[in-house]
Amino acid sequence: MVDSDTNKKIEELSLLEAHLQSMLAQKQSFQVELNEITNALDELEKMPKNDEIYKVSYGIMLRSSKDKVIKELEEKKKLVDARISSVDRQQTLIEKNIQQTREEINGILSHKKK
Repeated sequence: MVDSDTNKKIEELSLLEAHLQSMLAQKQSFQVELNEITNALDELEKMPKNDEIYKVSYGIMLRSSKDKVIKELEEKKKLVDARISSVDRQQTLIEKNIQQTREEINGILSHKKK
């Protein structure tokens, strides 16, 4: 039979695992965005300097300079990199909390068996 303290720990573990899954989905989304930015930058580098560049902004296609678009994408890339780093740090903390909570639950359950 599991007591209320153990049930609370199990609920806490479940919430931590759900939070970790959410963080992993968010990280994956950021990584997809980073890949798209990197691919766009690669394509822009291949283009001649004077080619016309168009970008979509708020549903409107606008003409822009290649240098301006590259600068915007590089800034966006830095931001996405920072977000991924932040998610990585949070992921590490959550994983440590999950491991600690599992150990606490296992300790409680093994103690009760004795």
